[in-house]
Amino acid sequence: MSVFQLTGQDKPVDLVVFVKSALMGIVEGLTEFLPISSTGHLILANALMGFADSVGAEKAKVFEIAIQTGAILAVILVYLQKITDTVKGLGSDPQAQRFAINVIVGFLPAVVMGLLIGKAIKAHLFTPTVVAVAFIVGGFIIMWAERLAARNPRSRVETVDDMTLSDAVKVGLIQCLAMIPGTSRSGATIIGGMLMGLSRKASTDYSFFLGIPTLVGAGVYSLYKEWDIMSVADLPSFMTGLVFAFLSAWVCVRWLIRYVSSHTFIPFAWYRIAFGILILVTAHMGWVTWQE
Repeated sequence: MSVFQLTGQDKPVDLVVFVKSALMGIVEGLTEFLPISSTGHLILANALMGFADSVGAEKAKVFEIAIQTGAILAVILVYLQKITDTVKGLGSDPQAQRFAINVIVGFLPAVVMGLLIGKAIKAHLFTPTVVAVAFIVGGFIIMWAERLAARNPRSRVETVDDMTLSDAVKVGLIQCLAMIPGTSRSGATIIGGMLMGLSRKASTDYSFFLGIPTLVGAGVYSLYKEWDIMSVADLPSFMTGLVFAFLSAWVCVRWLIRYVSSHTFIPFAWYRIAFGILILVTAHMGWVTWQE
C-alpha cells in the first residue's frame, strides 16, 4: 500500500487514510447545514470506507466531531460582515447587542442538556431503529411545517435581527432535539424556527449563527476530553478532513442561502424518508452498523 513519510513523525502516513479523511470531510461539509443529519451520513460513509478501521474507533469519533470546526469556519467566512458588525457594535449598538444575546441564549440549552444527558443518549439511542425513525419522522415534520408556511406565507419574524429573546430560547430548546441521532441540528433549528413564526430565511440564518458556538464548542470539548489518545501523527489526517469540510461547507452554505429564497424544504423531507428506509434495510441486512 502506498505510504509517504512526513518529517518529524515516527511512522509513515498511509495515503489511503488521507483520501478517506478528505471524503469524510466532504460528507461533513455537505450535510452539516442541510436538514438531513450529518451524523447519519458520517456513519454511512464510515461504514462504506472503513474509516474507523484505518484510524481506530475512538479516534474516528473524535475526528467526526473535530472536523465540524472546518464546516463552521465556512459559515464564519460567509457571514463575516455580519459577525464583524456585531462585534464592533457590542458596546453601543442595541441591535448588535440583542443579536449577540439571542445567539448566546439559543446556544445554552444544548450545553446544559449535553452535560446532563449526553452520555445516556449516546449509550442508549444510537440504534438503527432510532436513527431511521428520526429521519422519517423528521421528513414528515418538514412537510407539515412547509404546509403551514404555504397556508400563512407572512412570517412574524423576517430576519434574525427581528428575533426576540423568547424566539431564541424556543429555538435553542428545539436544538436540543438534535441530540437524538438522525434528527439533524440544522433541521431542528430551521424547521423549529419556522414553526415558531420565523421566515425560512431567518430560520436558516439563525441556524447558521447558532452553529458557530455549538459546533466549535463540541469540537474543542471533544479534543480536550480525548487528548490522551491523540498524537502528532494524527494531525495530517485531521487537518485534511477539516480543510475539505471547510471547502464543501462553504459551497453548501452559499448554495443554501440562495436556495431558501425561492424554494421549500420538501425535497429534503422526501430525502430523509428515503434515507430512513435505507437505514432500516442496511441494518436488517447487516451491511451497516448504525451504532456510534
